[in-house]
Amino acid sequence: MKFSDQLATLPAIDHLSALELLDGDTTVARIENKPGQAGSLRVYHALYQEFGALDAIAADRGLRLYAEHTADAEANPGKHPNIDRLFALRDEGKALAVRLIAV
Repeated sequence: MKFSDQLATLPAIDHLSALELLDGDTTVARIENKPGQAGSLRVYHALYQEFGALDAIAADRGLRLYAEHTADAEANPGKHPNIDRLFALRDEGKALAVRLIAV
């Protein structure tokens, strides 16, 4: 299934302006509900809803959701930072907490 098809199956994010990823008390990333980031926000939000945090298992699921973009990110490190982050979480076994930012 293509990424656009995967997105259509995920919960809506209309109620969010952003999502922050936390390592302890430190915000390590912010994904906003704007063009160029909304797809990633939808993926990360769905992972949070399913797993409660982002860990290796959630990251593996996220990499499958990104579909064709995952192979592109693997071939071009740095091109897709939100996918690169999932590779790191999967490979390093770390976990990040999630903070939802409402509209």
